Amino acid sequence: MLSGRRLDLLDPSPMDIEIEDIAHGLARVARWNGQTIGDHPFSVAQHSTVVEEIAARLQPGLSPAWRLAALLHDAAEYVIGDMISPFKAALGLDYQTFEDRLASAIHIRFGLPVRTPAPIKAVIKAADRACAFLEATQLAGFTPSEALGLFGAPPRGYAPILEPLAPREAEARYVQRFHVLSEAAGYASVPAAFDTE
Repeated sequence: MLSGRRLDLLDPSPMDIEIEDIAHGLARVARWNGQTIGDHPFSVAQHSTVVEEIAARLQPGLSPAWRLAALLHDAAEYVIGDMISPFKAALGLDYQTFEDRLASAIHIRFGLPVRTPAPIKAVIKAADRACAFLEATQLAGFTPSEALGLFGAPPRGYAPILEPLAPREAEARYVQRFHVLSEAAGYASVPAAFDTE
């Protein structure tokens, strides 16, 4: 990792995980395998900030800790990339175990419970699907009816315009949002391991 950490992917230690590494990697992982309009791919980092925002709309009063969990919902992809769900299923249980182990280490590193409670997980999943609808219709060439059948609709009255950001900007926004939510949740500040500027 650019921070100097050496993450053992088979046995990840929370102490080898840095938010700057996560943000850097996610800002360079393209949603839809890059098959989107715009000068830049729509990154997993940008997707994650939108999912966190949607989760808060779906469940007003959602605590900062659970909003942080929403922001980090795809954090494991900073080292394993973004794969579509059917492909993950085809890879089998070992892949899911591997992904879950890494996600657990990320949660521990940033003060979250190892397992997200089922009701919160359901809110995050609904927000993830709503974001996929927005991405599909605005960036990936799907018609609204196609996307509705696959993902469901975003919350009523919520219609942000998605503009794919350059990786550095997506990275900076992700880190900034992480620090806002961490502070609001009452977690100790996690100092930067390295400067990405």
